[in-house]
Amino acid sequence: MDPVLTDRLILRRFVVEDAPFLLRLLNEPSFIENIADKGVRTLEQAADYLAQGPLASYAAHGHGLWMVQHRVTGQPMGMCGLIRRDNLPEVDLGYAFVPEFWGLGYAREAAEACVAWGRETLGLRSMLAIVSPGNAASIRLLESLGFCHSGNMVYAPGDEVEVHRLQLG
Repeated sequence: MDPVLTDRLILRRFVVEDAPFLLRLLNEPSFIENIADKGVRTLEQAADYLAQGPLASYAAHGHGLWMVQHRVTGQPMGMCGLIRRDNLPEVDLGYAFVPEFWGLGYAREAAEACVAWGRETLGLRSMLAIVSPGNAASIRLLESLGFCHSGNMVYAPGDEVEVHRLQLG
């Protein structure tokens, strides 16, 4: 897959060398609170997470979470992509950014690019996004993209999430 470019961003496949950034992102308090504590505390664990997560997803499905970088500086900002999860009936849009890039429209720009890529490249007719009920900023972002709340589900024991769905065609 070639990188996806937007006006300000590069979305590309993760590589093992991205482990230091991923270690930071996965340990942000906001990531742990709104997504999950993945238990990744070392560079070795971050590399393993990449191998078993995004890299395995690329091999199995041809897509997954991508590294999001600033197009001019190359600075890592977050991740965004389309995920095939065993417990969801459709592809799921996922994203997370480090706090210094919140509120600047980067997550929306990356998410829009992923939605377009899913529609145009994968031929998706719809997709899901799951979000913690208290994550108002993510809910607003999903709604601005046209996602509609379609119910709640227990994602893991003790972890109820909202399910949002976007009809693409």
